[in-house]
Parts: sequence; C-alpha cells; structure tokens
Amino acid sequence: MNTDFRTRLGEAAGIENILEREPMKRHTTFKIGGPCDYFVKIISTEKLNAVMKLAKEYEVPFHIIGRGSNLLVDDDGVKGIVAVLTGKLEEVSRSGNRITAGAGAAIAKVAVFAATEGLSGLEFAGGIPGSVGGGLAMNAGAYGGEMKDVVLEAAILCDGQVRYLKNEDLNLSYRHSILDTMKDAVVLSVTFELKEGDPVAIQDKINELNARRREKQPLEYPSAGSTFKRPVGGYASALIESAGLKGISVGGAAVSDKHAGFIINKDDASFHDVKALIKLVQEKVEIESGILLEPEVKIIEQ
Repeated sequence: MNTDFRTRLGEAAGIENILEREPMKRHTTFKIGGPCDYFVKIISTEKLNAVMKLAKEYEVPFHIIGRGSNLLVDDDGVKGIVAVLTGKLEEVSRSGNRITAGAGAAIAKVAVFAATEGLSGLEFAGGIPGSVGGGLAMNAGAYGGEMKDVVLEAAILCDGQVRYLKNEDLNLSYRHSILDTMKDAVVLSVTFELKEGDPVAIQDKINELNARRREKQPLEYPSAGSTFKRPVGGYASALIESAGLKGISVGGAAVSDKHAGFIINKDDASFHDVKALIKLVQEKVEIESGILLEPEVKIIEQ
C-alpha cells in the first residue's frame, strides 16, 4: 500500500483505530488466520462511509467481520482492510417495547440487555457468538427462534446513503437476507420489537438454552459454530454421523465427537486443515446420501 493511502486511511478512521499486519487469528472464533494489511476499528457511520469511499477509490478490498464467529481466514492473511464496528456502532438503547442495537454489538449482550429490561423475544440469541449486523445478514437463529421473528427494521449504509428497511423488505429466510445481494452494503443498526415479560423468567430461559448449548456443543474448542447449512429435510450433523465421520481429522482440524455438525480447531489447526476437512466431509456425505452439504462458514482466502 502506498504512503498516500495510509495517510488518508488514518484521516478517515483515526490513526489510533488502525493496526497494520494484525493477525486475524486474534479476531476469529476459529483462532485461525494470517495478517491483514489494515485492521480498522470504525466508531461511527461517518467514519465507515469515509473508509468505504477511500477503499473504493483505491480499489482496496474491504471486509466487515463482525465478531469473527462465522469465519475461516487464510493463513496467508487478508489483502486490504478488515473492519470491525465499535463505538457508536455498538450502542444499545430501549424505547418502549423496542430495542435498537448497533451492528457491532454482540447479539448475546443485546439478549441479556433485553432480559434486564423485561423484554422477551431474544432469548434464543443469548448464546449466539456473533454481532447484530452479522446476525441480521445471515438471519441467525437457534432453538426455534430467529432474527426474522423479532426484527422491526434495520438501518443500512449503501452507496453513501443510509436506508431504513422494514422486516418485509429484508428478505429474511434460512441463513439468508437481502444483504446477500446488496453490493457494498453494511448494516448500521437493527431495531427489535419485543414483548414485555418477567426479567427473571426471561433470564432463566437464556440460562436454560445456554446450558443446553454447553451440553451438546463443543464450546471447549475454537470453531466457527455450525460448519454446514441445514439441508432440506434433514440435519447436517446426522448426515455426517451416518457417514461415519464423527471424530475424523485432517491435521489439527477435527469433526467434533460431541456434535458432528461442528468442525473444531482441536490442535493448532491451519486454514488448509479446516478447508481440506470441509471438502472431505462434503465428498463422503454426498457419496453416502446423495446430498452435497453447503458450508455455512464464510471463507476468506488469498
């Protein structure tokens, strides 16, 4: 990157918010990933807009990673800018039965905030490790609940303009939203419409679901959560287990013995270990069942 770009990026984001050659393994739940050219903390909509315009002007790749919870990053690193939303873009507030959360806020923290406020509807999200923006983009869900059920509207930055999209405009479905087809669009905030309830009962429900997660999921190892999307008419974990793949490994990556739907970083796994294991699982499951599993995890590679 040339000096002029570095200088202008510092002006756009604030030089104190930029790290160069930052290892991505520090910012992904898989604990895998090489250095990015620029790791940028973006603290406001104005700074986000400025950085995105600069990246477009210089034709520099631009990635928003949320909380790195659904991401597999190349050991060779990431070209360009990797951005996380913080500051004003992770603030959470209440107005009546509605909660508005910045896209950078942790979904789980928003669920706990809702509980303390006596608002019900986000209990399912109490253990989801991602950000609000990422959760909206993929219509995150668990235990019978999903973002689609509780989202009223979202503020989206697109082509330098802030747009407000209602639930029905967001095209929310299983692991899909309109963000999949909106080029260079970034979620700024999400407003949830919830229902009044007893704070203790709401928190108890979050605790119950989190206990179920700890019991059934391999949370003791780094992972990106469920590795594959749920196929039509079945579950990825059941297909993987039926194919005899529980516990199988490639290098330091393994299919979890606890939950076959998770590929885990069991022993200092590399990017290529995980990628090779994903391919192996896909091939063997397709041979056994005729179903090609589609990865849920997003892959960033050179």
